Amino acid sequence: MTDDLFDRGPQDRARVNIGEDYERRWWSEKFRVQPEVLEAAVESVGTSVEDVAKILGKEPRD
Repeated sequence: MTDDLFDRGPQDRARVNIGEDYERRWWSEKFRVQPEVLEAAVESVGTSVEDVAKILGKEPRD
């Protein structure tokens, strides 16, 4: 696998990681929600992108 220096997204896009600031920002922008809303969603349903998207009322692969 080659490194794409222009791809600044998370390594595992199947899981929402809110433990790193840059990933929290990336996921917040992807779902178009405030970081606090994203954190509450992850605490509620876990880190699965599909589960977080569902609780936020968003499409998982926007």
